[in-house]
Amino acid sequence: MTIYVALLRSINVGGRRSLKMSDLKTLIEKAGGSSITTYIQSGNAVFSHASRSATALEAELERRIEAASGMDVPVVLRSAAQWGEIVARNPFPRAGDKQLHVVLLKQRAQKDAFATLDLKSYLPEEVVVGTQHLYLHLPNGMGRAKLPLALDRRGPVGTARNWTTVLALEKLAASIR
Repeated sequence: MTIYVALLRSINVGGRRSLKMSDLKTLIEKAGGSSITTYIQSGNAVFSHASRSATALEAELERRIEAASGMDVPVVLRSAAQWGEIVARNPFPRAGDKQLHVVLLKQRAQKDAFATLDLKSYLPEEVVVGTQHLYLHLPNGMGRAKLPLALDRRGPVGTARNWTTVLALEKLAASIR
């Protein structure tokens, strides 16, 4: 069995695109998931699943969510091992939990995806590109940040979580083992 962290993009944010976490649990269960736990109301779940392609499972969950809710919701999956690597490789260890965000991408970012972006013009906001994720250091918080929007326009589809959520999901994944 593989333990997965599932992230849904733009669910239950600002009172729009509502999906109850109990409904999400049911959809994951119908897709073969077990030991399902959700975290806060913004589309985070941790569960185990029989060995399978993460890409195929993402697509199945997206189909099930759309069939149940009528919403096209991108789902990003990472194994617990991949999630642990993201935590271990944090390039901003001194950043506060609400200043550090990780954007999990559905696919790899092209090496030159952000080449035309003048990153110095966004300082003190910073980005470090990982394999299929971005670390964002946003000293003034996400609400006032300009860099995430600029990155979103150039890169593949992704969904961001603050470091508090990243660590909570790591702990939940470890509890399933």
